Amino acid sequence: MSAILSADDLNDFITPGVACIKPVETLPNQRPDDSANPYEVTTEDKVDASKAAPAQITLTDCLACSGCVTSAEAVLVSLQSQTEVLTTLDTYPPLSLENQFGNGGSSKVNSNNGATERKLFIASVSPQVRASVAATYGVSERQAGNMIDRLLSGSEGLKSGGTYGSGFQWVFDTNTTREATLVLAAEEVNVATSESETPASNGHTIAESSLSPKKPILTSACPGWICYAEKTHPHILPHLSRLKSPQALIGSLLKSVLSQQYGIPPDRIWHLAVMPCFDKKLEASRAELTDTSWQPSLSDTEARSPVRDVDCVITARELLMLADDRGISFLTLSKSPLRPRDRPSFPDPTLNDFLFPRRPCNPTNGAVAEAGSSGGYLWHILHTQRALHHPSSRIQIQRGRNADVVEYMLVDDAVDEGKEKVVFKAARYYGFRNIQNLVRRLRPPRPSRMPGARPVGMARRPVGKAGEGAKEDYAYVEVMACPGGCTNGGGQIKVSDVVGLRKGVEGVENGGEQVVSADQKAWLARVDEAYFSGASGSEDEQGEENEDVTTNGLGDGVMDVDDDPMDVVNGISRRYIMSVLRHWEHLTGVGLDRLAFTSYREVESDVGKDKMSETERVAGLASAVGGGW
Repeated sequence: MSAILSADDLNDFITPGVACIKPVETLPNQRPDDSANPYEVTTEDKVDASKAAPAQITLTDCLACSGCVTSAEAVLVSLQSQTEVLTTLDTYPPLSLENQFGNGGSSKVNSNNGATERKLFIASVSPQVRASVAATYGVSERQAGNMIDRLLSGSEGLKSGGTYGSGFQWVFDTNTTREATLVLAAEEVNVATSESETPASNGHTIAESSLSPKKPILTSACPGWICYAEKTHPHILPHLSRLKSPQALIGSLLKSVLSQQYGIPPDRIWHLAVMPCFDKKLEASRAELTDTSWQPSLSDTEARSPVRDVDCVITARELLMLADDRGISFLTLSKSPLRPRDRPSFPDPTLNDFLFPRRPCNPTNGAVAEAGSSGGYLWHILHTQRALHHPSSRIQIQRGRNADVVEYMLVDDAVDEGKEKVVFKAARYYGFRNIQNLVRRLRPPRPSRMPGARPVGMARRPVGKAGEGAKEDYAYVEVMACPGGCTNGGGQIKVSDVVGLRKGVEGVENGGEQVVSADQKAWLARVDEAYFSGASGSEDEQGEENEDVTTNGLGDGVMDVDDDPMDVVNGISRRYIMSVLRHWEHLTGVGLDRLAFTSYREVESDVGKDKMSETERVAGLASAVGGGW
């Protein structure tokens, strides 16, 4: 596991299951608690120290919030770090692009005259990481994004050192592909809830695909939640959304287009993702998220291993360690955006406008607590349902047993004799403790061993039956493993790190803003504030050439689409997004069902079965997922 992961990061954990790889027979004998659930979630402050057995499981065997993992998975995750980034940059010279894909975008990459293999370095950054950096240094989210851009692709950043002076050709904002996932998620829910399977969208439907999940549809963008579901609750898999996460989607988009349209082999494109969560490293290692999902045919490449769409994932804290390891003071990086001449355009004009829009990319669009800090999937789906089917309805929000369980309903008053009717119901479940309650209620009944008795679990209250007045089950549930959502990911900068990192920040030590208190909850509120204010602030704060500024997706321009109130939902044009996705299909010759969707599988226990050695397991898994390991 990453060296920066510590016990302090585990604010929600799962007790080991029976398939744990660590020996448990050495633990002191204790009387078992018949009422205990082996997968019950608890918190450290609830553990009775006088009754707890000595811990025998190290952090090497665990992810921040995905429950039990195998040592093979832990090895794969540990290989992704800031050290791996620097090693790769120093091993491979940067790939030179012929005239920066000039001549109308039709040029192919040159062969570099048979020199040492070169790689095209690209990176993508999540908004939660920018929010964590912004809260740490007391800057706006936009300024934090500019500092990250400067580090990864600016002349004062990684390019200032190393063997070849390599940096990243492009740094993308994953909010762009998040907008695509929001539109596709709304379409997916529309198909699943439509009786005719003909959603009133813009002519593009996924109804004919076998990818439509069962109700209630559960968000699949959180890899910790997916890992847990695959290993412990396979009955959940038919409910999972088949959409790729924004990280996976941008990886597929970039590598498929650059490979299929511009002749760059996938293994010569090295994609770094900067994410808030350690589990995103495990997501990048999934066999489903490789070039096998979008290659039309691998007949000419059967001899090689599949290549991952995302080669390496690092977290917010590892990003700062990356700068420190290269001898760069992150604090001194300019807060102004890169100039156009420092960032070449993406070779395809349509995708360049999509990946580097002239307007702020902010899927939450001003909503704060209602949208959540994990991308606003549920919030966008609610507004889409209201725009398409229930324009006279209103959104009603009801908090559950704690702040991480929230119920959302579209309530229409224009029905029978003025009585309100729930026309669409959804919920948000964050944190494994709450997720446990969700998956239990979704477990199918088991046949009873008693003749004539009804199945066990049939009397269980269906998901969404909050009370006598509720007549609808949940149609959609936004599920995230971390309490508080993605801004509270295990790889985010912690409050205990802030004092050291903010040394030298103007105003902090000279009677200005006080150093944040040692309250993680209050600190998370600061990060959330930075996350939700992502579209605010001025690009011109440093007084540099405003007219010669590239926005990297955070500019002040507007999208060139018609202002159709039935098309634009929460500031996102469904018609525009679908036109970009169709353009992607055209460039690659691959259907959207392969480009934007994925699959899941039940992970079976190997307890009691013949096992290969750990070395063989790691080597086999690394070979299967590719990526050069």
